Amino acid sequence: MKPAVQDVLFDVDGVLIHGYHHNPEKSICWDKNLEKDLKICKKAFTEKFIFGVFTREVIVGKKNLYDALEEFLPTIGFNQGPQLVIDYWLENDANINYELLEKIKLLQRVPNIRLHIATNQEHNRAKYLMETLGFNKHFSNIFHSAEIGYRKPNPLYFVNVHQRLGAPITPPIFFDDTPEVVESAKKFGWHAFVYNDVKDIFQSTFISTLIQE
Repeated sequence: MKPAVQDVLFDVDGVLIHGYHHNPEKSICWDKNLEKDLKICKKAFTEKFIFGVFTREVIVGKKNLYDALEEFLPTIGFNQGPQLVIDYWLENDANINYELLEKIKLLQRVPNIRLHIATNQEHNRAKYLMETLGFNKHFSNIFHSAEIGYRKPNPLYFVNVHQRLGAPITPPIFFDDTPEVVESAKKFGWHAFVYNDVKDIFQSTFISTLIQE
């Protein structure tokens, strides 16, 4: 009888990437120099775009990021095109958590473990993470909200991802920096843990028996 496969999933921002974090004190913001570099007001961009069409439509796949920016940017006086902003965004939101990645490489060597990414993400960055940053070398899948159609902590996100995993009998292990997301995953039956630092992966007894801190 084959050993059961164990799925282990990681969030992106605040976990695999040192970027925006649930705890603002831990955040490394890609847009901190947005006004200096591109002459775009960070406050206006965040309040009118991120908390607007991006959150409502782009992040759940209802609208393409390029199209959304093409409509929005002229309203704040930026006329150099969406691609410049997209490229800037991707390049400045790519601070890989190498300390965690080293632990993930150890998990890759363990038989019967499948590693995945579970993230609220639009299509451009999902592709950039996997192909340009090379996460496809370490993870079998990226389950991003724009593809799923729901974003965490919506329970339907976890329903959908669980089905894509093949409805495993063994509860998936999941790490995310947002407590609300972790609670939602727990309610669905996953073994979910709040991630603040690499040592937090050892909250999982399964992982702590396989690799050392």
